[in-house]
Amino acid sequence: MLTSVETLTLHEAAGMMERGNLSSEELVRALVETIHSRDPRIDAYVGVDEDDALGQARAADEARKNGARGKLLGVPLAVKDVINVKGRPCTCASRILQGYVSPYDATVIARLRAAGAVFLGRTNMDEFAMGSTTENSALKITRNPVDTDRVPGGSSGGSAAAVADGEALAALGSDTGGSIRQPAAFCGCVGLKPSYGRVSRYGLTAFASSLDQIGPLTKDVRDAAIILSTIAGRDPMDSTSLDEPVPEYEQGLSGDLSGIKLGIPREYMVSGLDAEIERAVRGAAEACRNQGAEIMEVGLPHTEYAIATYYIIATAEASANLARFDGVRYGFRAPGAHDPIEMYGRTRAAGFGPEVKRRIILGTYVLSSGYYDAYYLSAQKVRTLIRRDFEEVFKECDALLAPCTPTPAYPIGDKVKDPLRMYLGDIFTVTANLAGICAMSVPCGATAAGQPIGLQILGPAFGEETVLRVGHAYYDCGRNPR
Repeated sequence: MLTSVETLTLHEAAGMMERGNLSSEELVRALVETIHSRDPRIDAYVGVDEDDALGQARAADEARKNGARGKLLGVPLAVKDVINVKGRPCTCASRILQGYVSPYDATVIARLRAAGAVFLGRTNMDEFAMGSTTENSALKITRNPVDTDRVPGGSSGGSAAAVADGEALAALGSDTGGSIRQPAAFCGCVGLKPSYGRVSRYGLTAFASSLDQIGPLTKDVRDAAIILSTIAGRDPMDSTSLDEPVPEYEQGLSGDLSGIKLGIPREYMVSGLDAEIERAVRGAAEACRNQGAEIMEVGLPHTEYAIATYYIIATAEASANLARFDGVRYGFRAPGAHDPIEMYGRTRAAGFGPEVKRRIILGTYVLSSGYYDAYYLSAQKVRTLIRRDFEEVFKECDALLAPCTPTPAYPIGDKVKDPLRMYLGDIFTVTANLAGICAMSVPCGATAAGQPIGLQILGPAFGEETVLRVGHAYYDCGRNPR
């Protein structure tokens, strides 16, 4: 009988079920009980589908009795409320999608469902994934489980908080500029952003279509590898997904870094970086050296332009993508309008929160006549230079080690009224999205005040196998030395 799920990993739970020591139904019941007792403290979930999850669990248990096998069979997962699950709300933490229920499964959900995974509930986020704190949700504020006076990061803050607090074995998030990695760093769990095109975006409510990617938040790197192997691969429903071979990522977790070359970008070790974070990252590099890796310093000279470039491209794409939310086809419609134009204005004014409005306005401005070349076109040219920086660096080394965030988690309310300060906190994460490469955050210690620190491991496009290998050797094997 299971007595605690707070530290249980996905692969440990799967092993227990395979050996007959645990049923999926028992596991779901234990997680639901944990959520009821712990979630009022942090508000990670916006909805827990208890009855449906128990039904899925019973079906998984029956399938196992009939000979079915699989690493995700009967394993419950949480899902960020920006990913469509058939028959469930997908609010994107926004009033404007009030009453919307998804009529279909996102491709990642369909693939996980086919593997036997159980969907436990939906997690809170910044509205339409726009934010770095999960304070921009129209539904509730999620708190950091390590210190409930601090933010959990964003926009996948609910998913990270649920995993870190033991309320989920693993969760799905989305990452447009750091929205998986930054909350993973703040909460002390693992967060992987796959390369652009590695995972289908079909069924992910779009923020910035050339930047968005779905990925896992987990308790260790092995679990991230298991989930990625299931959700990765070409999807005819998403023309941006690429037909690249999908390795069996778990098999590449050797625990050995011999022959691996790891670079430390000098542009990431800059003035303003918290001293405790810099020490932790350099300490992690030394630990990797002791495991056989070669460590070198490298340059990414266009990093200083990354924030400006990102916030032009991302807001421009958001302006176009969010035009569909107008009160006509689904979701919230403001009352009292006398004509369609007034209805659009009233609906969007009442339905969108201040951060979403800010980004729509900025994006519309940079796309407008007279400013397109000066802003959007210039940003696309700089994006190319940032991508080329990484291409050159990865000719010298296999992966990069860097901070994930310039500071540890900060108090709730500290930056929500100063968006520029919040945007600047994304300096180390947006470059991976602009370049389309893969990146992962793994815990690498804590500050003197007990706040988690995230080590970011960046790899070339479709280099997830190397990133997972480095993260597993450093974090998984470091926690559980053989």
